[in-house]
Formats: sequence, structure tokens, C-alpha cells
Amino acid sequence: MSFFSKGSCLVAALLCGHQATADMVQIKTPAPVIHLADNLDEADSLGWCIDTVGRGFADTLHAHSCKPQGGDVQFRFDAASGAVRSVAFDGKCMQVGEKGAATDFALLDCDSANAAQQFMIDKESGTIRPQGRSQSCVAVGEESRSAGPFLSRDLILAPCVTLADSHRRWVIIP
Repeated sequence: MSFFSKGSCLVAALLCGHQATADMVQIKTPAPVIHLADNLDEADSLGWCIDTVGRGFADTLHAHSCKPQGGDVQFRFDAASGAVRSVAFDGKCMQVGEKGAATDFALLDCDSANAAQQFMIDKESGTIRPQGRSQSCVAVGEESRSAGPFLSRDLILAPCVTLADSHRRWVIIP
């Protein structure tokens, strides 16, 4: 590689450093999937997906390394209803948790009349926001923890302005 090429790469990395990190995400999960745009510290560059806590069905959600085989990390956004629907668990939708709940998000029976299950997607910023709470964003927590051969993080609801883009910018693959 010539000096000029190295310099160009360095300038590109400095100017687009965030994008360079996001480009390292290698989503192997079959569609549909909702994943964080930034890989953060996911060691295998699998990215971060919404996931049920533990193995199989659980009524609580967190963020998890996107699993190549799919399953409980597969969610889809239903624009007509605003629901974030589980692919693996038919009839189950993401819901903003109750105050005092162990986690910020639950996976419960879909109910189109339940405002806590209605979300909006801001395509420009890549944010997922609860309907009627436009200042709050769905995001991943700061700390990673071991989850078998993968990693997990808390899935949180927080004021958008307090969150780094890398923790609140999502990509939806239908």
C-alpha cells in the first residue's frame, strides 16, 4: 500500500470513524431482524439484536449478539400497527415495561389497543421510540456481559439526548 493510500484510509477513518465501526457489523441472522447499527464491542462482529432473556421464550427482553441461526433474536417492525413483533414467538410483541419492572421491555401477547406496544421509527436518526414518548429511545446499555459464546446488554428506554448514537441507532431488515 502506498503512503497516499494509507493517508486516505486514515482520513476516511477519522472523518467517518463511527461509520467505519458500524461497517464491521456482519449480520448473519436471517431476516427479518432489527439490529443496532454499531457493532460496539461484539467480539465476532455479529452485531446486537433485540432478544428474549435466557433460552427459548421469556417475557423479558434484552440486547444480545445477533445469532447466525436466528430464532429468538428475530423481530420485525409492523408499520401499520407500530408493533415490534417476535418472529419466533407468534402473537408476541415488545412492550414498554411497567415502572419498577426488572427490565425496561417485556414480550407479551400482542394487543393493538395497548399504547405500550406501539412504536415509531425515525428513519433519519435510526431511532425506535415509544408512541407518544418522542423524547425517549430504545437503546442498549453501556456494559456487555458474557452470555455463553455470545454477549448481552440491557435493553433500555432512556431520553434520546442522553444516549450516544452508537447505542440508539437501529437498522430494520424486513
